[in-house]
Amino acid sequence: MATIRDHLLHIHGLPIIHSESYVCGLPPKHRFQMGKFRGVFNRLVRDKVIEPRQQVLEPSQISKELAGLAHSKEYVDRFFSGDTSADEQRRTGFKWTHGLCSRVRFECGGTLLAAMVCLERGLAASTGGGTHHAGPDYGSGYCLLNDLSITSSVLLSLGLVRRVLIVDLDVHQGDGTALMFNNNPSVFTFSMHCQSNFPFRKQPSDLDIGLADHVGDAEYLSTLEDALPSLLDQVRPDLVLYDAGVDPHVDDDLGKLDLTDDGLYQRDEYVLGTCVRRGVPVCSVIGGGYHKDLDILSARHSIVHRAATKVWARK
Repeated sequence: MATIRDHLLHIHGLPIIHSESYVCGLPPKHRFQMGKFRGVFNRLVRDKVIEPRQQVLEPSQISKELAGLAHSKEYVDRFFSGDTSADEQRRTGFKWTHGLCSRVRFECGGTLLAAMVCLERGLAASTGGGTHHAGPDYGSGYCLLNDLSITSSVLLSLGLVRRVLIVDLDVHQGDGTALMFNNNPSVFTFSMHCQSNFPFRKQPSDLDIGLADHVGDAEYLSTLEDALPSLLDQVRPDLVLYDAGVDPHVDDDLGKLDLTDDGLYQRDEYVLGTCVRRGVPVCSVIGGGYHKDLDILSARHSIVHRAATKVWARK
C-alpha cells in the first residue's frame, strides 16, 4: 500500500491538494459559487504560480469511519445516505444530492491529505476546505461535514500528532469546530472574526477575537500579530490547520470587514511564515468567500496559495 512519502516522491515545490471532484452541480443563481474551487486551480495554473505535474496531489473521499471520529455516527449515516430532513438541509443552504455528498467527501479528504503532507513537508495547501460551521450532528451555513474537525480527529487517533492548533480567520466564527472540541485539550480553537456577523449564536472557542465592523488592514494585522506568537508558545502544536477565508475582504458580499487584497496577502504570509519559521507544520484551506463575479472570487481565494508559494521559497 502506497504511503504519503511514496506519493510525495514526484512532488517538487509547494504541495497543492486539488480535485475536480470538489465541484458539483447546484441550482442556477445559487449564492454559493461552487465553481470557485476549479477557478482557484485554473487561476494558479494560468498565472504560473503552480506546475500541476510537479505539485498537485489528488485526494480520495473521506470514509464513514473517519468522518465518524468527529461527527456522530447517526449524523454521518444520515448524511451519506441522503436521509437528512428538509429542515436540516435548509439549515445548510443546500438540497442533498449524490453529487453534493460526493464533493463534500472529496473536500474533507483533501484537507486530511493536506495535513498529512504538511507533516512530511512542513507546508501544504488545499484548493478547498474550511467547513467550520458543521457541528457534531448537523450541517450549517454551507458546511455539511467539518473538514477541520475530521482531520484533527483522524490525526490524533492515528497518533501522528498530540496537539492541534486551528487558526480560523474566516469572517464568520468557527462555531461548529469550537463546539466539537469544547473541553478537548488536544485541540486548541482560535477564531478571529466579525463579531456582528453570522453565526449570531456563537460557540466559545478556546480563544475568540470578535472584531468590530469595518476593521481594516492595519488594525486587523496588528491584532493578529499580537495573538499568534503567544498562542504558538502556549499551545506548542504539532500541527496548525489554517482557515484562510477571504470573506473579511471589503468587497465580500457577506463580510462586514474592510480588508484589501494586500491585507489578505499580508495576513496569509504572516500566519504561514510564522509557523514555518518556528518549525510547526501548517496547511491551509480556503474557507469562505462570496462575490457574484466568479473570476474575482477565484483570484481572491488564490491569494493564500501565492503567499504560501513565497513562504515555501524562503524555507
